[in-house]
Amino acid sequence: MGLLCELLFFQRSSFYYTSKAVDDSHLRKAIEEICLKQTRYGYRRITDQLNRRGIDVGEETVRHLMREMGLLVRPLHRKIQTTQSKKGKPLYPNLIKDLEIIRPNQVWCGDITFIPLARGKTIYLAILIDVFTRAIRGWELELHMSEQLVDQALDVALAKGISPEIHHSDHGGQYIAQGYCEKLVSLDCQISMAAKGKPWENPFAESVIGHIKDELVWTEEFTDFQHAYSMLSHFLDVGYNYQRSHSSLGYLTPAEFEAQYHELQG
Repeated sequence: MGLLCELLFFQRSSFYYTSKAVDDSHLRKAIEEICLKQTRYGYRRITDQLNRRGIDVGEETVRHLMREMGLLVRPLHRKIQTTQSKKGKPLYPNLIKDLEIIRPNQVWCGDITFIPLARGKTIYLAILIDVFTRAIRGWELELHMSEQLVDQALDVALAKGISPEIHHSDHGGQYIAQGYCEKLVSLDCQISMAAKGKPWENPFAESVIGHIKDELVWTEEFTDFQHAYSMLSHFLDVGYNYQRSHSSLGYLTPAEFEAQYHELQG
């Protein structure tokens, strides 16, 4: 064995070394704690949360452990048509295509999605997000997908003393309702819309709705409207805006990212 080691330029001790098991129980416990609170976080976001706790670990290690622990996220899909166009109504051009979005409240995007309740019932959620900060500016939950649904979501956002330069949405009847458009025009807000049959032209709202579905809606069974409203209220107003980190924001929360922007602006 000694001669073989000399010929191969190996240390003799290398053939007798036995690796020691690494105690990663504290890391596994921390991952489990985060996954219990954020049930739809992937390994990259879990890694960020661990680093925020002062645990120095890389994404590959976290992914490996989450796979072993059966905690890797699997996407869930379900779809109900929520865009209801009205024939004869004017459409607006897509103003945000290739637009450089560089400040808060430059562009708000609106969208509607369904929320399932127990026993097969359905309610509807309208949201308005700020594209630059990813913050949810306003939202409303209703039993019906009416024009009032999006109007109330807009009123919630405007009550904060802010308004968008551009309002972007799909071409659904709720968003091209005369009263809604007149309200936007009165704010000196430009109206922008995705083309018919092209939901990818409203990707920011679609992305937020995807997170809402994956991280809350598909993990809960809402018994009734009040239960759904209570859970969504905490998730949207607290969890999403102030606790959920976003990879597109450098793993900051929307509130942190917006505060950082204003601080840099002096």
